[in-house]
Amino acid sequence: MTPPDFPPPDREHADLEPVHEAVAAYSLGILDEHESAAFEEHLAGCNHCAAQLDGFAGLEPMLAALAQPPGPPKEPVPPGPALLPALVDEVAAQRARRKRRGLYLVAAAAAVVIGGSGAVVVASTGGERPGVTARPDPHPTGPAEDAFFHHMTRKTGATDPTTGVTATVGTEAKGWGTHAVLELKNVRGPLKCSLVAVSRTGEEEVVSSWSVPAWGYGIPTSTHPSARNPLYIHGGAAMAASDIDRFEVRTFDGKPLVKVEA
Repeated sequence: MTPPDFPPPDREHADLEPVHEAVAAYSLGILDEHESAAFEEHLAGCNHCAAQLDGFAGLEPMLAALAQPPGPPKEPVPPGPALLPALVDEVAAQRARRKRRGLYLVAAAAAVVIGGSGAVVVASTGGERPGVTARPDPHPTGPAEDAFFHHMTRKTGATDPTTGVTATVGTEAKGWGTHAVLELKNVRGPLKCSLVAVSRTGEEEVVSSWSVPAWGYGIPTSTHPSARNPLYIHGGAAMAASDIDRFEVRTFDGKPLVKVEA
């Protein structure tokens, strides 16, 4: 069998010939733990030794064949002088394969960590631990408020005397119907709610739906920071703006929280 044609050692490692020569012993798994660790550190930056290690891998099928007797013996026979070295070599080769597989897995894991370091962005505030995905910020403001609500010229509001819930609805006519943005205050949860558009003829359409957490929204005296902010929700109805009589905020079980004239 012709020995593999290995590339010459890297110039920057030319003064480490004993380290280069350790590749054969490493592939046979006969280095001790300290020597193996030292060689693996060298292997990470040496193309020459990496190529040699791959070349030795081609000998594994031949060693495996030598390790097998020509046929099943009729009775146990102790291994002869020629078979013992082949068996030792095969065991050593299997150990080397396991070590190389471990190196490949470590390298792959390092590539994931280094290559993916910019792929995950963890937002953390206060006592959140680095590396732990943060829960969604319960702060209710967002595009519905910043991009729509404050720019709407038509807004109507009301406060329900029984529930104490305050709602302001901004509307704008669209070719497809009506765009609506709700500002909701003084509502406590946990609740599941909907904003419903009611036409002058009694037709109803759900504009949007959401959940109210236990701490609520738009409660200035709350000890929960996020509960002090109003909730902003936007959605749309197929009804024309001129056909809408009012908007109602209801719980999923039909309880009315507040009604706002359109």
